[in-house]
Amino acid sequence: MRILAIGLLAVLAPLAQARAAEFMLGSSDIDPATALAQTFVYQGFGCSGDNRSPALRWSGAPSQTRSFALTVYDPDAPTGSGWWHWVVVNLPATTQALPQGAGDAAGTGLPDGALQIRTDFGVPGYGGPCPPPGDTAHRYIVTLYALKTEHLDLTADVSAAMAGFMIKANAIAQTQFEVRYGR
Repeated sequence: MRILAIGLLAVLAPLAQARAAEFMLGSSDIDPATALAQTFVYQGFGCSGDNRSPALRWSGAPSQTRSFALTVYDPDAPTGSGWWHWVVVNLPATTQALPQGAGDAAGTGLPDGALQIRTDFGVPGYGGPCPPPGDTAHRYIVTLYALKTEHLDLTADVSAAMAGFMIKANAIAQTQFEVRYGR
């Protein structure tokens, strides 16, 4: 019986670790295998989308998580440094989802305490994809970070690069998915 108990613990311990490591991010609005809906595309710069942020949900964050940060980044933008489309910090650790449209300019769909940082469009809030016409489809990387701190001491007008530095300095885990869009 003792051998069986040890064997069972040897099987259960890796399963528990594997479950704890399954930090996952997804969206009911975006399927990375299909074309991105105009709902989520930028309105401006020649694009005619609705510029609404997609609904997002996550699970499996590490137990040490004190807050979350979310970024949407296009590494293919022809700028030499990519393009930040959305940066949100100070999402409470109890947050498990954001509704569609949470990234409006006022952040009305964000939980109390969350802060949107200025993007490369020059203002805080979600700015949807809008690559130059004729470019190959750009990659838009949606990343959720689990942070070891409850609060990043940032203001809405700080650069996305500075926010990224602070996020990475406090990250204990991250999960992401990628969607492509071209025109």
